[in-house]
Amino acid sequence: MKTAVLGTGSWGTALAQVLADNRQDVFLYGISEDQVKDINENHRNSQFFDDTPISEKLRATTDIREIEDRNILLLAVPSIAMEDTLKKAMEVIDHPVIIINVAKGFHPVTHQRLSTVIKEVMPKDKLTAVVSLIGPSHAEEVIVRMLTVLNAVSEDEEHAEQIQKLFSNDYFRVYRNTDVAGAEVGVAVKNIMAIASGVLTGIGQGDNARAALMTRGLAEMSRFGVAMGGQRETYLGLDGVGDLIVTCTSHHSRNFMAGYAIGQAGSAKEFLATNKKTVEGIQACKVVYEEAQKRHISMPITSEVYALLYEGKSPDEAIRDLMNRDLKSEFH
Repeated sequence: MKTAVLGTGSWGTALAQVLADNRQDVFLYGISEDQVKDINENHRNSQFFDDTPISEKLRATTDIREIEDRNILLLAVPSIAMEDTLKKAMEVIDHPVIIINVAKGFHPVTHQRLSTVIKEVMPKDKLTAVVSLIGPSHAEEVIVRMLTVLNAVSEDEEHAEQIQKLFSNDYFRVYRNTDVAGAEVGVAVKNIMAIASGVLTGIGQGDNARAALMTRGLAEMSRFGVAMGGQRETYLGLDGVGDLIVTCTSHHSRNFMAGYAIGQAGSAKEFLATNKKTVEGIQACKVVYEEAQKRHISMPITSEVYALLYEGKSPDEAIRDLMNRDLKSEFH
């Protein structure tokens, strides 16, 4: 199989290296000439990984025409750039391809899950299957070949198995899951919880608070995911509790670090005005909050994160309101 990774960011680079380690035919396409030059000449992607060396087998290009013979396209771009990137790629591709999506979020306007967005953008005669490669992972660890386990998620189990075999090796293991709705909701909602976890840490709260946040966050994730068509058991797996743990506890997580900055500042205003990095949980929070309101789904943590991000509420006020909600049974 011939793969092109669309995007020369941290995750695209790390996943391309996994394929290179597996002796697969792979290269990266990107729009940053500096990143492409760094990968090709220095065997680094210094913007994301400092001086960490990457495989000398990897090469990158800014010429989209080079993807014309590929039969797998791995989309490693922010969810907001997904449609434009695909449309640009389809001007070059004239045959069916497998699309691997690694982004986690929703369409900002239609609120659709990302696999649905891909299927609507792709011409039917150019799409073999959509497989999401998602789960608990940080590019900073994958790039140095630390142990990582993900899911290949697709309704098309045959092609999910193909992607599973393509990526799996001694340090990178891939499972399969056919619950597309459940998995895609899980990995998006956990970003909201990671922002909340960062806020707690930023204001000086400890392990007790974070454990409570993650547990009740998992309850919200499950409640929302089932309402959106997911299966409850998915949230006990890699794309539920697994991704929740890694994102809510690590300084590698942009969502956690966004929340941490907001907690330390006592407000989201400055962070939102100055942030230049992609923090998927900010947009996901808006989508999930609006959908939960429309469907009458109880999402108290999500509601408070929304109030922090979009209504100017302070972290102290948000936590006080969460802690003083009506007392209830845990599982009702």
